[in-house]
Amino acid sequence: MAYGDEIQLTHSRSGHILTNIGVWSPDGEWIAYDTRSTPAGDQFDGQRIEIVNVRTGKTRVLYRAHNGARCGVVTFHPREQRVVFIQGPEHPTADWQYSFCHRQGVIVDLASPGRAVNLDACDVTPPFTPGALRGGSHVHVWEPAGQWVSFTYEDHVLSKFQNETAEQEINLRNVGVSAPVQQVIVPKAHPRSHDGTYFSVLATSTVADPPPGSDQIKKAFEEGWIGTNGYVRADGTRQRHALAFQGLVVTQDGQTISEVFVADLPEDLRIPGTGPLAGTQAQRPRPPRGTVQRRLTFTAQRKYPGLQGPRHWLRSSPDGARIAFLMKDELGVVQLWTISPNGGPTKQLTHNLDSIGSAFTWSADGGWIAHVMDNSVCVTETRTGQTRRLTQRAEDTNAPRPEACVFAPDGKRIAYVRPVNMNNKFFNQIFVVGME
Repeated sequence: MAYGDEIQLTHSRSGHILTNIGVWSPDGEWIAYDTRSTPAGDQFDGQRIEIVNVRTGKTRVLYRAHNGARCGVVTFHPREQRVVFIQGPEHPTADWQYSFCHRQGVIVDLASPGRAVNLDACDVTPPFTPGALRGGSHVHVWEPAGQWVSFTYEDHVLSKFQNETAEQEINLRNVGVSAPVQQVIVPKAHPRSHDGTYFSVLATSTVADPPPGSDQIKKAFEEGWIGTNGYVRADGTRQRHALAFQGLVVTQDGQTISEVFVADLPEDLRIPGTGPLAGTQAQRPRPPRGTVQRRLTFTAQRKYPGLQGPRHWLRSSPDGARIAFLMKDELGVVQLWTISPNGGPTKQLTHNLDSIGSAFTWSADGGWIAHVMDNSVCVTETRTGQTRRLTQRAEDTNAPRPEACVFAPDGKRIAYVRPVNMNNKFFNQIFVVGME
């Protein structure tokens, strides 16, 4: 595709939702999406996972949910022809229907459409099973090597408690990982418990009431893998598995803001750390031994403290040297910023007059970041911070959506969603624009 050429790939009168990363097949031939009906995908009502061919526009149904379940938020494996996505409960009941605590990850191979395999196991009856979760996982993304999967998590067992005490913890959002080190088989004492093909643990630690001014957090979310092969520590050694994520801290004056954190992960996820991997009836699951959670940004004294702008996931440069995030400058404009996973000063990358307007992704060579700005798809050169407009400025009614702006594996195309007016009703449609 030539530079700035825009092609509409989908045309059906239905929803088309892209995840914020990992929507392209490894060969760049297909784009995966779900069919949630609302423009932002905030109503989890999609019943199909589909793919569209970038050259022909042909669509295929990969998976259709059954028995009242819903599905969505699909991402491709970086090297293999399979996808992972959220599935809600089949045969939902009044006490067990789709929620943050009631969902799971499933995998479908393109060669076997319609056949879903459980990613994570679930065991909600004590004694809980190591490697299994006790609630819901969300936004599953494979690491660039294609082995481990990250996700956000909320806990069913603790969700019934509203106030945290020294004896009883409550449900808080955390970040977790699944690894294909062993199949996890759980007792079927509860009708919602199920086995999983990956071993799953939490990677973050949270507390309900962080002391003001401390590095403790009450929510971990919007994570991203660091580097295609981890990152190089300050001492020259390599940290193979690490996640950057947003963590909610409480400032000295009692304000809650989001800061950049890192979780360095051990190679063996099966060894307990400060507590049981699977948690207890009164405690959240604990990360494996060797997990280190570190705070990178300290923005409480800025004019506009904390990460700002549209909902976005932290994304690392392919070499792992820079973690990108959004924050307002001194004029209140949302800009791209970066920081090293080893810590140190933040660096403002863009100096635009208009705010960054979407989640973003890096090109595979690390030279560009794709995002929306001023109702256009844009790219920012990561060496100079200069931003270029790829598509013409649209009206608010048909501007590129803020949820996703995703580079193809070859770095020559970007996928995104725009609403299209079809007989006086707008439907999200998937578009691609060229970079060459």
